[in-house]
Amino acid sequence: MSPAMMDVNLYEEARLYSTNAERERWENCATLFSLIVSLENLERAYVRGSVTEADYAPACTKMLAQSKTILNLITSEQSNSELPGGPPAISSAQDFMKFFRMDHPAASHRLLIGVPATVEHASAISNSSASERAKWVAELTQAWITLMDALKLKLRAKDQLHPLLSDLMSSYSKADEQGAGEGRARLLQWLISLNQMKASDELSEDQARQMLYEVESAYTNWFRALQG
Repeated sequence: MSPAMMDVNLYEEARLYSTNAERERWENCATLFSLIVSLENLERAYVRGSVTEADYAPACTKMLAQSKTILNLITSEQSNSELPGGPPAISSAQDFMKFFRMDHPAASHRLLIGVPATVEHASAISNSSASERAKWVAELTQAWITLMDALKLKLRAKDQLHPLLSDLMSSYSKADEQGAGEGRARLLQWLISLNQMKASDELSEDQARQMLYEVESAYTNWFRALQG
């Protein structure tokens, strides 16, 4: 037996890390892993009707926020050298899931969209009262104007525009009685694009101009449909 083999203690617990920084990274990865699994189960439970919209929406929003926070920690901890046996440079939840071979399509889609399914798809409001509908229409109008004003005021960063567009889509899902307005798909694509950006990333002037055009067009079409 070689001298190196004689130094190995077979009863000593094997460790994934040798420094506190490596330990913190692994713990963050474990947290994100568990959040993705939980989100997958939540999505499937909602689709099967085991969870109501009232319970699903806040739980999903919380998990998405937690996942985004822990993913930011993982990416900020990355250095030029990879951890021994650890994940390589990770820039998104999809990279993380690919490395760890996680087959969770529902969670992957939800993380890509960045909002609950109740926001992605319009809610049925046919049984809502006139006062409730008027309230939702007012909220949607305000959210639309706020986003358009922000773009006109040259706000370009993801952390400035994403919350405004999320609020808009959330109100849209309640006030759009037909289930999908003409410009809804375009707004959703912008939400996905912003969700994939880093908080400090900014839209180019061409992107901002195109976004403003599509937001204004969607607002005009929705307002016409509302009057009709």
